[in-house]
Amino acid sequence: MSENFQDKSNIRKIAVLLPCYNEGLSIRKVVEDFRKELPEATIYVYDNRSSDNTQDEARAAGAVVRTEQWPGKGNVVRRMFSDIDADIYLMADGDGTYDSSVAPQMIQRLVDENLDMVVGTRRNVYKNAHRMGHGLGNRLFNRMYRSLFGRLFNDIFSGYRVFSRRFVKSFPAISSGFEIETEMSVHASQLRMPIAEIETDYGARQEGSVSKLRTVRDSLRIMFTFLILFKEIRPARFFGVLAIMLFVAAIVLALPLLFTYLETGLVPRFPTAILATGLVLMAGIFTISGLILDSVARGRLEQKRMWYVANSHTQK
Repeated sequence: MSENFQDKSNIRKIAVLLPCYNEGLSIRKVVEDFRKELPEATIYVYDNRSSDNTQDEARAAGAVVRTEQWPGKGNVVRRMFSDIDADIYLMADGDGTYDSSVAPQMIQRLVDENLDMVVGTRRNVYKNAHRMGHGLGNRLFNRMYRSLFGRLFNDIFSGYRVFSRRFVKSFPAISSGFEIETEMSVHASQLRMPIAEIETDYGARQEGSVSKLRTVRDSLRIMFTFLILFKEIRPARFFGVLAIMLFVAAIVLALPLLFTYLETGLVPRFPTAILATGLVLMAGIFTISGLILDSVARGRLEQKRMWYVANSHTQK
């Protein structure tokens, strides 16, 4: 830990946040490792309805233990961000897969460059994601994210992050599950926050510990989150694409009818004509809806920006 960080940390309150669900096998070591690297920080363990000894192990290691009864990591993050008041927040998982020795470097960079988020990108995540499906999903969703929201991140699913106070207090935290990291990344991209990434080692879980991820279920939830966030942030583009698809379908259906009418003066297939007309009307409705919702989205973005700026007085 550098001398510069030591000087600045004297006037900054650091909170280490560890959301947990049945991590009794690993949480004691995780707390002890972060205590060693960040002795000045307060370590909070938020237990999410664990049925094992997670709380006892966390208390034994010296952590402040709190509970969240609503299931899902997103609900835990919402509670943590609401409860804890600090200048710098570090969030990691309680399963011991993240390298605590990088924590001072991540905080140092946040302070030195006046950033809002530093992401610990997982080294060889595609090889060490415990399952082939998880590695493939990481690659696919990161590419999808960059095409929809920009090339700001290389590992949107990393749970190892350091935040400024103005990020935490301006983050709405709508998601309830593991898609919360995606929402964090989109929030930073939408407000064009200064962020950085630091590559970290990504280890295996404690032997006997079971991953909470479900490849198919969580992939569908993340895909749905992508669509919802894209609709909320860029409604004109979202509804515009749907409108174009409907209009093209209407043209494909209507062209044979038009050629027949020009040759014979008759419209032999009224149901097809009615369907094509309906598709054109729906395309028009989608276009207008997208334009209206785009104005609403701009207003919401301005409000988010004001909340973000309102907390900037603590960022020095």
